Amino acid sequence: MNLSLSPMASTHRSVLCPLRHLSKSAPKYPQNLLRFINTPCSFKIQAAGTDLLGDFGARDPFPQEIESNFGEKVLGYPSTEHKILIPNASALSLAQQDCVPLSQIHHPLSEDEAKQLLFKVVGWRIVHEEGSFRLQCLWKVRDTNCAEVLVSRINRAVESTGHFPTIHIEEPTQVRATLWTSSIGGLSRNDFIVAAKIDEIKTSDLIPRKRVWA
Repeated sequence: MNLSLSPMASTHRSVLCPLRHLSKSAPKYPQNLLRFINTPCSFKIQAAGTDLLGDFGARDPFPQEIESNFGEKVLGYPSTEHKILIPNASALSLAQQDCVPLSQIHHPLSEDEAKQLLFKVVGWRIVHEEGSFRLQCLWKVRDTNCAEVLVSRINRAVESTGHFPTIHIEEPTQVRATLWTSSIGGLSRNDFIVAAKIDEIKTSDLIPRKRVWA
């Protein structure tokens, strides 16, 4: 068994947290793994970005641990530190994020930026209309009644965002939604957040049923 372990570098220090020694009956591990397991270490909880979220689960050493001089009885480096990363807001799915106030949006996304965000939504495409990039999605439904139900569900899903798509029932069985931020003349992250929220709408009861041939 080949194992290669290397502690994650960190400039942050917190409470020293000893780990339990391996018993004599424990299986024999490679020396580099024993060094890693027996190394007293400190943990710092940090967001994936630059914001520290504070210490989670850290504690002071017990008096018995201090008296045992555990640091002198283990292999490794007593200053070893590990950093636990917690996803920040940007790592959350777009559907879980809130739209940014329009006053904080100063320019549209570039085509490359928009294409990167396009991977996070389903069934949408980027189109170029009237001199700007827009986000568009088409649904094929069973009938006019299903089309109206879908439009109602879309409006309810995005109501809290204050950012609504332009929706057209083009045929009795087709609905088209288009998103863009008109104040900047193009696409913003808000458009993709709204698209992701629309993606979560249930549509299985509205689409045409497929025939199954025996």
